[in-house]
Amino acid sequence: MKRKFILSVILALIFNSLFLINNSFSQWVQMNGPHGGEVKCIFVSGTNIFAGVNGHGVFLSANGGTNWTYAGLSGQAVQAINAIGNNIFAGTQSGVFLSTNNGTSWTAVSSGLTSQNIFALMVSGTRIFAGTQNGLNLSTNNGANWVSVGFAGQYVYALAVSGTKMFAGITSGVYLSTNNGTNWTQTSMNYHGIQSFAVLDSNIFAGTQGSGVYLSTNYGTSWTEVNNGLTSQYIRSIAISGTNIYAGTSISSTFNGGVFLSTNNGSSWTAVNYGLTNQNVHALGVAASGVFAGTLNGGIFLSGDNGTSWSSVGITVQTVYALAESGTNIFAGTTAGVYLSANNGISWTCVKSQLSVTALTVSGTNIFAGTTAGVYLSTNNGANWIQTALNNQWIRAFAVSGTNIFAGSNSNGIYLSTNNGTSWNAVNNGLTSIYIGALAVSGSNIFAGTSNGGGVFLSTNNGSNWTTVNNGLLQKYVWSLAVSGTKLFAGTTGGGVYISSDNGSNWTSVSNGLPVQTINALTASGTNIFAGTYPGVYLSTNNGTNWIIKNQGFNPSPQIWALLISNNYIYAGTTAQSVSRRSYSEIIGIKTISTEVPSGFSLKQNFPNPFNPVTNLEFGISDLGFVSLKVYDILGKEVVTLVNEKLNPGTYQG
Repeated sequence: MKRKFILSVILALIFNSLFLINNSFSQWVQMNGPHGGEVKCIFVSGTNIFAGVNGHGVFLSANGGTNWTYAGLSGQAVQAINAIGNNIFAGTQSGVFLSTNNGTSWTAVSSGLTSQNIFALMVSGTRIFAGTQNGLNLSTNNGANWVSVGFAGQYVYALAVSGTKMFAGITSGVYLSTNNGTNWTQTSMNYHGIQSFAVLDSNIFAGTQGSGVYLSTNYGTSWTEVNNGLTSQYIRSIAISGTNIYAGTSISSTFNGGVFLSTNNGSSWTAVNYGLTNQNVHALGVAASGVFAGTLNGGIFLSGDNGTSWSSVGITVQTVYALAESGTNIFAGTTAGVYLSANNGISWTCVKSQLSVTALTVSGTNIFAGTTAGVYLSTNNGANWIQTALNNQWIRAFAVSGTNIFAGSNSNGIYLSTNNGTSWNAVNNGLTSIYIGALAVSGSNIFAGTSNGGGVFLSTNNGSNWTTVNNGLLQKYVWSLAVSGTKLFAGTTGGGVYISSDNGSNWTSVSNGLPVQTINALTASGTNIFAGTYPGVYLSTNNGTNWIIKNQGFNPSPQIWALLISNNYIYAGTTAQSVSRRSYSEIIGIKTISTEVPSGFSLKQNFPNPFNPVTNLEFGISDLGFVSLKVYDILGKEVVTLVNEKLNPGTYQG
């Protein structure tokens, strides 16, 4: 009776005015993670902390690293930041930029630079020096003009000043100037490829590419190797806090990296990496709130206890290729590893680093991560991972059918494991295309979408044989698949979305109202189908007959790689904007406005009415149950499904 009552009133309403659903109350919210970004430099100016991120510009924290906001230069690789008073300079791969308002706006100031690729910036009084891939440049007028002051044809990676003495680190060693950069003399450090400097009184520390740290106590006249305890000798950055010396290092095939601490002027070093889940440390900075470490694709970490422990603090520029749920846990596969959220995406923890993860799936208590280097398995919610026998393969997709795990590779077809990843066997018989973009399961049918024009393949015998099922599928570059009941959806490159109601035997295009035709991700719940595109998310509430853009809250609308519906939320994995979340009940068109139980069924007059392009609908239900509300046009054709789910007693608006 509930369902009939609601439907009959809606039918009466639509004869008065056709309407669309107002979703202004609902929007995407970017979660605080997964954190990411290749942080190239960190600069502290008073209470402001600036971070330069490769490809993403500048980020600013004004509260000790608790929160970070975008501060301009989108798309730039910011490799150095420095300041003269309120003038903030950023060195990029496209020259030097100046901001006089803490990053609100930037102006290019590169006139006269001998190279536009800036590795280092140094300030001495009103003089600013820029180290480039073609020597050293000087500006005495806030960057308006630059002149070359040496090292033509050389890469200048590091600069430092100590009193009246200046140091330049280049590929062939350390040079010293005692006359404001007019002349330079090579010191006894004449090799090693200098990457970074730090100055503590008369002590000059130089970080090298592969030879560790060197110390000079006499302004560069002589240098001593100080590497005791350093297991990584690729020194990307050095920072000083009081008497503590920090070295940020990178990993290699033979040793770990991370942060090392010396409390005795470099005589000995100790690794201080607890909580530092990314040990490729490219930048260090010291502020009142502690020591900051900028990593390769892992974002920024903060230690408030001299390196004893670290915690991730922004920046949300991670690219998320895969999402999966296991119980109440949400897993995200990123360019920097696997992240876990146990609180619906509010916060994230890296549970497997140093991997580029492009696929995730869950089978019972087992979590599988498909990476560019094969399949990894965790049996304890990500606490530990092992690499399975399927290695040296780029895994793009998973599918689970009972105890069978299917893994689709980027260029070698499909693999099957019947023993939770202990062993894998290629199952490619009948596959004329082995470039797998997507996998899906519907009953005993396994579907494979191929990414190089082969279309869709079907196996009815657990992968032993495959047949093409492409009739009507005009665009055969298939990157995503989704199953909803007996319906199969295929997302293509350039051809939008297709639907099949007969296990792929026949396909029909369902892209009406879908202006974006490249579909990276699909997910379905009942008749609600979500498409992840570039830019943003589209929703169809009638199996693809019509589509509505659902990008409220995105700024700007990102490229969507993954979609997941879990715990009454829909999650979107994006390019460079980490994970965003939105209420599922809101995005499909309803919101709870009261939990007070009505005395009976009710459906109020839509407002505004009549003849408005957008309207609101309020209804109440007195009992827990499944509710279906649909809108029909005057000819009786279904236009949109507003509600198709179990609802608690209360009053709702859509």
